[in-house]
This record gives sequence, C-alpha cells and structure tokens, in this order.
Amino acid sequence: MHRFANPARFLRLSAALRPWALGVALLTLGAGLWFALFDSPPDYQQGETVRIMYIHVPAAWMAMMVYTTMAVASAVGLVWKHPVAELYTKAAAPLGAGFTALCLLSGSLWGQPMWGTWWVWDARLTSVLILFFIYLGYIVLVSAFDDPQRGLKAGAVLTLVGAVNLPIIKFSVDWWNTLHQPASVMKLGGSTLDSSMLVPLLLMAVAFTALFAWLVLLRTETEIAERRIRALRLATAMAARRGETPGLEQPAA
Repeated sequence: MHRFANPARFLRLSAALRPWALGVALLTLGAGLWFALFDSPPDYQQGETVRIMYIHVPAAWMAMMVYTTMAVASAVGLVWKHPVAELYTKAAAPLGAGFTALCLLSGSLWGQPMWGTWWVWDARLTSVLILFFIYLGYIVLVSAFDDPQRGLKAGAVLTLVGAVNLPIIKFSVDWWNTLHQPASVMKLGGSTLDSSMLVPLLLMAVAFTALFAWLVLLRTETEIAERRIRALRLATAMAARRGETPGLEQPAA
C-alpha cells in the first residue's frame, strides 16, 4: 500500500488505467442502455416503469460503494498518513454525492406511479437521504479550513463516523417494515430476476463503476497537481520573505 503513497507512482498507474476505464464505461453503458430500453421486457406489474430500475439500482449500489471506499481511504489516511488516500477521499466525495442524488431522483420517479407519491419517510429512503447529507457535509467540511490538511483530517473523521449509516441502508428493508422492496439481485439463494432483466442491470452497474473509476482517477490527479501548486506557492512566498529566489543558490557573502 505504501508503494502508492508516492504521488508520482500513482500518477503513472492512473495514466495507464484511465483509458481502459473510459473504454469499458462507454462500451458497457451503450450495451446496457440498449438492452434496458429496447431488449428487456416490461414488468408484468410495473410495466414500462421498470426501466427506471436500470438507472436507480446501479446508482444506489454506487452511492454505497463509493462511500465504502472513502471510509477505507480515510482510515488509511489517518493511520498510515497516506497522502494519496486523503486526496482520493476528497476526489470521490462529489462523485458519490452525484450517484446518491441520481438514486434519490430516480427513486422518486419510480415511486410516484408505484406508490402514488414522490416521497415517503421510510427507513430505506431516509437513510439514503442521510447518506447524501453526509456527502455534502464532507464536501463543505474539507473546504472550511484555511489549512487543507486539517480539513482532510476532519473530513476523514466525519467519513468514518458516517460509515455507521451503511449497514442501516443495507438492512433497513429487513429490520423495519418499509414500502421499499427487499433485495432481489444479491440474495443468498440467488437472484430472483430473469436474465433478460439481470443482464442489462449488471451491464449498467459495470458502466457506472468504470465511469466512476475514470472520473475519480482524473480528479485525484487534479488534487495532486493542486497540492503541488500550493506547495510551490508557499515555498515562493517563504523565499520572498527571506529575499531569496526559489530554486537558486544564494551567493556567498
């Protein structure tokens, strides 16, 4: 793990992975949308409304997956002082918030014709809304400090505390009586979905995952570049105070 604490090594790895991630994202997104919109059948109860599932379910998976990776990265950053892990968490937060917002929006679009309302305060929906607020809280918190490093540490603590919400989201439909349907894809006894629906759903999940990988690598590279620029500006300012020229040796007296 410490091998990738070197930003230069991470940048080389990221540059090699980004084209592959983008290629997989474009291919699976195109195939997933085709199967979801034109090849998969309508549901016998939900009709054509079931097609919202192909966006809603992968977005929900990504909302939780991204936060899980943020929590792991936050722990690595706090314990091992891993600089890339800290910057990854900051880079991933807006993407996770976007997936969570897409999950909530698509869920409302699905819930209106199914439940007759855009929103209900049941356990699953409320816990996902709390996750969205945690994402927003992290984004605001890391930017609230003059010292970026202090902001990253405070955000890491918030991320680890907020991870308590993840099992609540996962098992809320089992622990409480909610309107939200129980798990039908990932079950111990196997998926209850027909292959005509399961294939496009999994394709969209792969597409969302690859798209996230491409975006988070790109954003992490940007965060590394911004940290280097801040360090250079600080060094320049400190040298200017001493009347020195950064990068040049001072002549002997």
